[in-house]
Amino acid sequence: MIRDLQLLVYFALYAVVFAVTVYALVDALRRPAAAFVSGGKRTKQFWTILLGAATAVAFVAIPWPVGFGMLSFLALGSAVAAGVYLADVRPAIKPYSGGSGRSRGTRGGW
Repeated sequence: MIRDLQLLVYFALYAVVFAVTVYALVDALRRPAAAFVSGGKRTKQFWTILLGAATAVAFVAIPWPVGFGMLSFLALGSAVAAGVYLADVRPAIKPYSGGSGRSRGTRGGW
């Protein structure tokens, strides 16, 4: 019973790391390359390669029913790469990405 709970927590933890890395990778792919340079960060190619590798490692680290359950210690590096992108790079490049966010249409706020 305790073993099953431990496996469930283990699976949930690595699934969250995988989901965060996928989110960061998709966000980096959607941003224009000029936004990275304008924001004073490394290039889009650097971040997409890094986050792509982090996503692959995070998938491999997920336990067996979904992933392979190998390289689980490297999932920490995947989480760090995605965390750095989401906490530092994304806010810096967001103003240069174009668009004003959610469209409200032609009517007022109320």
